[in-house]
Amino acid sequence: MRRTITRLGPWQPHDEGLNQIILLLLLDNLPFSTVIRVQIRMQLLHFSLFDDFNNYLAFILSRAKDVPVEIRKVAGLLLKNGLMDVYNLIEPEHQQYIKLQLLYGLGEADQHIRSTCGTTISNVVQQGGISGWPELFHTLLHFLNSGDPNRNGGAMDALSKISENTPELLDSDDAWSGQRPINIFLLELFEFFHSPHANLRKLSLRFVNKYIISMPSGLYTSKNKYLDGLFLLANEPDAAVRKLVCTALLQLVEFHPSVLEPRLKDVIECMLQLNKDNNDVLALEACGFWSKYWDAQIPPENLREYLPHLTLILLSNMAYPNDDDLLADAEVIDAKEDESIPDRYQDLKPQLPCSDEDDDTCTICNLRKCSASALDVLSNVFGAKILLTFMPIIEANLSATGDEAWRDKEAAVLALGVIARGCINGLYPRLSEIVASLIPLLDHKFTLIRSTSCWTLSQFSKYIVQDSGNKKGYEQFDMVLTAFLQRISDTNKLVQGAACSALAILEEEAAEKLAPRLKEILQHLMHPLGEYQKRNLRIICDAIGTLVDAVGEELDQPVYVEILIPPLIQKWQNFSIFDKDLLTLLECFTSIVQAHPFSDKDFITCSLDFLSGLTGCFHNGIESLVLQSNLRDMLLKCCRDGAPDVRQSAFGLLGDLARVCPIHLHPRVPEFLYLVVKQLKIPKFEKTISVANNACWAIGELAVQVPQEISPFVATVISCLIPILHQSEGVVKSMVENSAITLGRLAFVCPDLVSPHMEKCMQSWCISLSTTRDGIEKEDAFKGLCAMVKANPSVAQSSLVYVCKAIASWTKIWSTELNTEVCKVMHDYQQMLTNEAWDKFMSDLDPLVKANIAKYLV
Repeated sequence: MRRTITRLGPWQPHDEGLNQIILLLLLDNLPFSTVIRVQIRMQLLHFSLFDDFNNYLAFILSRAKDVPVEIRKVAGLLLKNGLMDVYNLIEPEHQQYIKLQLLYGLGEADQHIRSTCGTTISNVVQQGGISGWPELFHTLLHFLNSGDPNRNGGAMDALSKISENTPELLDSDDAWSGQRPINIFLLELFEFFHSPHANLRKLSLRFVNKYIISMPSGLYTSKNKYLDGLFLLANEPDAAVRKLVCTALLQLVEFHPSVLEPRLKDVIECMLQLNKDNNDVLALEACGFWSKYWDAQIPPENLREYLPHLTLILLSNMAYPNDDDLLADAEVIDAKEDESIPDRYQDLKPQLPCSDEDDDTCTICNLRKCSASALDVLSNVFGAKILLTFMPIIEANLSATGDEAWRDKEAAVLALGVIARGCINGLYPRLSEIVASLIPLLDHKFTLIRSTSCWTLSQFSKYIVQDSGNKKGYEQFDMVLTAFLQRISDTNKLVQGAACSALAILEEEAAEKLAPRLKEILQHLMHPLGEYQKRNLRIICDAIGTLVDAVGEELDQPVYVEILIPPLIQKWQNFSIFDKDLLTLLECFTSIVQAHPFSDKDFITCSLDFLSGLTGCFHNGIESLVLQSNLRDMLLKCCRDGAPDVRQSAFGLLGDLARVCPIHLHPRVPEFLYLVVKQLKIPKFEKTISVANNACWAIGELAVQVPQEISPFVATVISCLIPILHQSEGVVKSMVENSAITLGRLAFVCPDLVSPHMEKCMQSWCISLSTTRDGIEKEDAFKGLCAMVKANPSVAQSSLVYVCKAIASWTKIWSTELNTEVCKVMHDYQQMLTNEAWDKFMSDLDPLVKANIAKYLV
C-alpha cells in the first residue's frame, strides 16, 4: 500500500497489501503473548493511516471467500469502528467502493457476514444520511424481490438495523422520492410470511412488529393482511416465530385494540392456542393477553363463549409439571419477583423452588401466577357465570385419589382460592361444604397441597368469620383456626410460612372473636419463634403484630404478656446487631409498643432502646420503618405519657431519629419539642435526671437538623439550661455536658436569638465546655461559641479568660473549618486589646492554658 495512488480506473486492492492485512488479522486471532499482540496491533494501526485501509477491510469482509469467516468478521468489526467518526472525511471514491462491497456482502451465504454488513450499512446511513446513498433503498427492495434467500435475509437484516439506529428514516416522506419507505417495504415483507424458509418468516415478522406502536399508514391499511399472516404463523413449528406472533397481538391489544375488534374471534382463538403452547415461556407471555384485554376495555361479552375453554387452559397452567418429582417436598427458596403479577399472588411464589440461576423453573412459577391472575380477572368480570362449567372440573380434581393426581388436586385447591372473591355469590351457598373439603387437606401427605390449602382457606376468611355467629359456623371457624395453628409447627418450612400468612389474614377478620383462644394462639406463635429464620421469621412476626392489632386490649393481661414478651427478647438477644433480620423483629416490637404502650414498662423500655441501638446500623431500614408504620406517633405518646423509664428511652430514640431521618418526624416536630422542653422545666428534675438528660440531648439533635422548627422554643430552652450551667457542681456531669452542647448547637443555628442571653451564661457555659470531652458534639458546641463571640463581642471580651480556658481544653481540633474559626476568634480578641493590655492578659493566664492556646495565635 502507498499513501498516494494515481489510478486510471476503479480502486482495486493490491495483493501485497491485502495479504499483509489478512496475515495480521490471522495473527491477532491467535493466542500470542501480550507483547506480540501489542506489536500486531501497532502494525494494524500503522496500516490504518493509509487512506484506502477501509477499502481493504471492506474487500476482506465481502469478497475474501478463501479467508476464514471469523477473520472476515474481525475485518468487518474494524471497518464498522473505523467508519464511526470519519466516514464523512473519506474520499467519495472510497466511500462508493465501501458501499458497493457492503451491498455485495448482504448476499453472502454465511449469516454472520450478512449481519456484519447490515450493521455497517446502518452505521454508514447514520453518518452520511440516506441522501448520501440514494440507491440504497432501491437495492434493498431489489434484494427482497430477488428470490435469493441470502439476499432476502441480508436486506431484512440491514433494514432492521437501520430502523433501530435511525427509526425516523424509514417513516419519512423525504427519504425516498417523496414516499415513505416503510410503506413500500411492508408490502414486500408481508409476502415473506408465506416463505418456505423459516428464517425469512421470522425476520420479516420481527421487522414488521417493530412498527406496531407507531402504526404507519402502510401497516394500518394492510391490517387484515397482517393479521392473516399472524394467524398463519401461529402454527409455525419454530417457537421463536410463535412468540413473535404472541408479542404482536399483545402490542396490538394494548396500543391499537380497534385494529383487532373486527377480527376478535380469530384473535381469541389464536391466543387460546398460544396460551396452551408446550413452550412455557410462550405460554406465559400469551397468558398476559387477558389482562391487557380488560385494560383495553373491549366488551367482555365477546369472550363469553370461550369461557369454558379459557378457564380449563388456565387451570391446566396452574398445575405443576409432571416431570418434576422434587415438587412433592418443595422447600422455600426465594424466586424472582414479577411486578406484573398482583400482590395477592406473590405469596404463591415460594410454592416452587426458584432461583436466579433457574430461569426455566421461574418461568413455570410465573406461568402459574399469571394464570391465577387471569382467572381472578375472569371471576371478577363474569362472577358466578364461570362456575357452571368450571366447578365440575374443580370437584372432580378435588375428589381424585392416588398420588399421581396430587398436581391436579393442588391446582383445583388453588383455583378455589383465586375465584373466592369474584365468584363468592355463587360459592357462598356452598361455603360450608367447600371449607369442610379443604380442612382435611391441611394434613395431606404432599407439602404443596398443605401449603396451598392454607392460602385458599385464608381467601375465604371473611366469610368464615361472618358465619361464625351461629353454632355450626363457629365450629367450622374453630376448626380452621386449629388447623392453621397446627400447621405453624409443620415439619416443612413452606407450610409453616403459608400457615402463618393464612393465620394473619384470619386474625384481621376475626379480631375480638379470637379472645377465647388467645392463650393458645400465642403459645403456638411463640413456640417456633426461636427456630424460624429469614422469610418465615418475617411472616410469623407479621402474624404476631397482626394479632396484637386485632385483639386490642384483650392482650393487656399478665398471663398473655408472660407468653409474648420473653421469646421476643430471647430472639433479640440471640441476634448480632448487624443481622438484617433484626429489622423484622424491630417491626414486631413496634407493633406491640403501638398497640399497648404501657402494658409492660420493662418491655417498652427494652423495645425503645433496641430501636435506638439499630439507628446507627440500619439507617435505611429505620427510615422505611418510620415511613411505613406509626412509630412516630407511638414515640410521641411514649414521650408524653410514659413512665420515667419509658420517657428516658423515648427521648433517646427521638434524638437518634432526629440524627438519622429528621424529615420523617414532620409534622409532629413542634409537639416533640414542646414535650422535651416541658421535661427540662420540671421542678427538681434531678429525680428524673436521666429523662431530662436525654431530652436535653434530643433538643440539640433537633436543633442541628430542623433549625426552623426550633426557633420558637429557643428562649424557653435557654431559660432552662442557664440554671443547670450555673449549678453545675450539684448536677450530674453528663447533664451539664449535654446542656453546654445543646446551648452551643442552638447558638450556631439561631445566633440572633441566643446572643441576648449570653451576658447571663457566657462564663458558666465556657466552664462547662472546658470539661467536656473532645468529639463531634463538642465541635458543634464550639461552632456556636465562635458565633456568639462574633455576635456579642463586648460580652465575649469580659469573659475572655473563660473562653481561653475552654479553647485550651482541646487536645486537638480535628475539624479544619472549626480550627480556622477558633484561630480567627483568638486573633479578633488580640485586635480588640492594645498590645500592652494583650501582653498583660497573656502573662496573667495559667501557664498551661497559655501554652495550649499558643497554636491558635500563630
